Amino acid sequence: MEETKITERGRLTRQRIIDETGRQILASGVGGTTLDTVRAATLTSKSQLFHYFPGGKAELVREVALWEGRQLLEAQEPEIHDLGTWASWERWRAALVEYYISLGRWACPIGTLASQAAAFDAELETMIRSSWDAWRSQLAAGVRRLQQAGSVDEGADPVRVATAIIAAIQGGLLLSQSERAGWPLEAALDHALGPLHTVRTD
Repeated sequence: MEETKITERGRLTRQRIIDETGRQILASGVGGTTLDTVRAATLTSKSQLFHYFPGGKAELVREVALWEGRQLLEAQEPEIHDLGTWASWERWRAALVEYYISLGRWACPIGTLASQAAAFDAELETMIRSSWDAWRSQLAAGVRRLQQAGSVDEGADPVRVATAIIAAIQGGLLLSQSERAGWPLEAALDHALGPLHTVRTD
């Protein structure tokens, strides 16, 4: 549904449904999230739900993926558009950790969707891949800026470095869930960023 065709009140209701669905997916997984549980939590009727999401649960989960992808990148602003200095990378790291803390649960919404639902929905898989690509592209651009400043060896592959950083984040979050603490995520990030600090000597 195009948001321009609904009222402001309708837009807020629609977004409330998306937000709640995202929270339920993080807490109970895609399989444990149903239209009935979403309706109960948002106090919406079945007709309302299908008015905003005529495609049912599949459409709703896709909208969650789009929303969460945008939220993930916005949480890293403005540093995600810089990353040309070590200070910028440290601020980015702090903002990212704070973002995951604010979710109230040590989990990545995009990672959760990727592991649980993407294989069963080709359109959703494409959306999630776009989110990964956008994130990796921004991080890779930051690595290139460090290379241009002479802070990182020119031989480093920015795309592979960015991919390793994202992989470390996802692994750190998985361990943080069982520990109920942020230190595994912070340790994973430190380990991923550590090799970047090899300053060129030529």
